[in-house]
Amino acid sequence: MDVNGTVAEGFEPVRDAFVRNFTALGERGAAVVVYRDGRKVVDLWGGLRDVADSSAPWERGTAQIVRSATKGVAAAVPLLLHQRGQLDLDAPVAEYWPEFKAAGKERVLVRQVLSHQAGVPVLDEPLTPAQALDPLRGAEAVARQAPVWEPGTDHGYHALTYGWLTGELVRRVTGRGIGEWTADEIAAPLGLDLWIGLPAGEAGRVGRVGRLETPPAAGGLRTRPKRTVSEAYEDPASLTRRAFAAITPFPDQNDPAYRAAALPATNGIATADGLARFYASLIGEVDGVPSLFTPQTLAAARTEESAGPDRILVINTRFGLGYMLHGSASPFLSSGSFGHPGRGGALGFADPESGIAFGYVTNGFRKTVTADPRAQALVRAVRAAQSS
Repeated sequence: MDVNGTVAEGFEPVRDAFVRNFTALGERGAAVVVYRDGRKVVDLWGGLRDVADSSAPWERGTAQIVRSATKGVAAAVPLLLHQRGQLDLDAPVAEYWPEFKAAGKERVLVRQVLSHQAGVPVLDEPLTPAQALDPLRGAEAVARQAPVWEPGTDHGYHALTYGWLTGELVRRVTGRGIGEWTADEIAAPLGLDLWIGLPAGEAGRVGRVGRLETPPAAGGLRTRPKRTVSEAYEDPASLTRRAFAAITPFPDQNDPAYRAAALPATNGIATADGLARFYASLIGEVDGVPSLFTPQTLAAARTEESAGPDRILVINTRFGLGYMLHGSASPFLSSGSFGHPGRGGALGFADPESGIAFGYVTNGFRKTVTADPRAQALVRAVRAAQSS
């Protein structure tokens, strides 16, 4: 197995873990990048560009869809709007989006949307894949939806509706779509290979993704969900199943039309460097560009807003404002880390105390939701490198 790239002295365990992901955990194609204090210390890639095509190797700069790791990128937009004085986190969503007050949602706050407490993780009338490509159609559906719990009293992962909630808020405040805002205000200044809505000119850089079965020998890593979790996903009437079925059937993630649309909950596309560099930019200067977040915004992003049993994921989760926080559901580097996994593999996070920013992308999706064994093996290796 050829692994390309470099690691700084002391980060050799990350290369070892990355190689083992291929030899023991069935990885097909992937990349991992780590920044420390704004400087790249790990830059590795290997395997195949397309999950089912053995003719095309993964190259430097290969990008992949990162699923819900997109949420961590999208979350930065309302936080930056708040930092600029354009969005009040404690204001009702309906102050910016009057139609949202329908069906008992008039008191839902912006911060409750970001921390998965808004109570609208499902759609009683799911969207078709074609309908989902229109952000206005998704926003209208969420605005009509009645909460399935009293907003602010509980939390549950808004797997798909999070994208329409944040996207419409940003559009109402700025007049721009969240993908356009991200491209102009975040990706361009920092030189990020990262998109929410893939431009036609970048399509040739993106590999095809697909599902991978868990290998028989996973090195002792638990990859099967607990029975109660499995039951929730299998029950058509459960909130879990309904949340992930807000688009039915789920779109083909290799469809150019799906990739070109802006779905801030699910269809961001990035290189490992784009994802890691994004998180590095939240916690410090990168190549002379000042940190995107002020200390106050950084503190808000990783201050716990909701925690405990998740009504959707059926495990204990912790959320700050738009970001998952370090915990049993999605272990990051330390208690101060914040970021977001993508269902089945991808992961991006930052750890301000150590100055570490991490990005991992893959073309092979597993059944995992928040803690993929391949990503976790790399996180443990970074932790070992930090402590050595």
